[in-house]
Amino acid sequence: MNDANTANTKYNVAIIGSGPAGFYAADHLFKNKEHTFHIDMYDRLPTPFGLVRLGVAPDHQKIKTVTRVFDKIAQNPNFRFFGYVEFGKDIKLEDLKKHYHIIIFATGAQTDRTMNIPGEDLKGSHTATEFVAWYNGHPDYKEREFDLSKETVAIIGVGNVAVDVARIFCLSEQELRKTDISDYALEKLAKSNVKEVYMIGRRGPAQAAFTNPELKELGNLENADLILDNEEIEPDLITKNFLEENEDKQTNRKLELLKEFSSNKETNKNKKLHIRFLLSPIEIAGSDDNSINSIKLTRNELYKSPDGSIRPRSTNEKIELDVGLVFRSIGYRGVPLPDVPFNEDWGVISNEKGRILGKDKIHIEGLYATGWIKRGPTGVIGTNKTDSGETVKCIIDDIAANKFNKPQVVEPQSIESLIKERNDKFINYKQWQKVDQSEIERGQQLGRPRLKYTDIEEILRVAKS
Repeated sequence: MNDANTANTKYNVAIIGSGPAGFYAADHLFKNKEHTFHIDMYDRLPTPFGLVRLGVAPDHQKIKTVTRVFDKIAQNPNFRFFGYVEFGKDIKLEDLKKHYHIIIFATGAQTDRTMNIPGEDLKGSHTATEFVAWYNGHPDYKEREFDLSKETVAIIGVGNVAVDVARIFCLSEQELRKTDISDYALEKLAKSNVKEVYMIGRRGPAQAAFTNPELKELGNLENADLILDNEEIEPDLITKNFLEENEDKQTNRKLELLKEFSSNKETNKNKKLHIRFLLSPIEIAGSDDNSINSIKLTRNELYKSPDGSIRPRSTNEKIELDVGLVFRSIGYRGVPLPDVPFNEDWGVISNEKGRILGKDKIHIEGLYATGWIKRGPTGVIGTNKTDSGETVKCIIDDIAANKFNKPQVVEPQSIESLIKERNDKFINYKQWQKVDQSEIERGQQLGRPRLKYTDIEEILRVAKS
């Protein structure tokens, strides 16, 4: 065993999850000059990049260019990718502890929070993440059915994911054809009957989580008029006072944009997109065949809570919107991992600054978390760079203090042999690059950025061809 305090010591690192948080953690480790790190990155899917591939909207190609950075990280000779290897099934925590000094979980937040209202389980009530994964070609979601014969859709939530869902419904077939949306989703959306989309937020416009660039896109859609309620976009007295006391240029600009867009005249475009504020869903109403007829909402007012935050509370006023589909987009939650301490209240791995904590709140040496599974679903892709930097700083400090896992076997081929025994279908990074190149070539023939493979067996076939 190497002495932790000698220069240029070698450490084996396992990163579970291949999204931005995982890649940025690898990058920080590789840039460390004191130690040499051998990094193995695992993903249960055969394709890397997490939400950059399967979450970022297909019409946001510029954002997806961050994968070039990840490609560069993956070229490091001390990096290996094990795609289609599932933690808890193909490889367990006890296996990782036998082979790695450091184990980092970067598994993201894979499920949605629920609204806990009557009718939430009716046919036609979905999570935004299901829909996003479906149109982005996630192999687990390609068979999902959404009844796009309905004319009116309600999206509960006003974050950037809700904006993406609303925008995808409002784009024309020609606009969608310029993207890397999955071919089956393109076909279904081209035939969609959806004419009217409601985005519904429980607080006011100043508190809406969408960013200004996303809002601008909604105000400039070729195929849909943006419709706003002048009373709802006017900030209340509590919000005005808050903004006077706390200078917030982004929020003030958001309010200006909403005011600008509200003065635009309707131009009879094919679709209508409404953004509504200060409304909370209380029931999804259905018919005898279990399909959705409407959504019932209560109007809210804002109040300042004892901790200083601005929160909504219900008034007695109720409204009802006739809708046929409902998507909830009110926040993500992490999913517990086998044998890894989990905080059910927050939906994250129990941790402090990325150090995973046991039941006694003491760090389990060698175990770390980064990204959404560490901090919850906040920030943009770049936020994960700072977040993983914090985790990696803890790792470096712990190595200096000789606080890391002490593996029994350190030869890199040992873990590969173990994985081969359990799952000989795994793919490496070069094989993923074959898939990547093939998708791009298929897309170019159609004038699109790429045409994704959405079937796991097909991805594996191309990877190993």
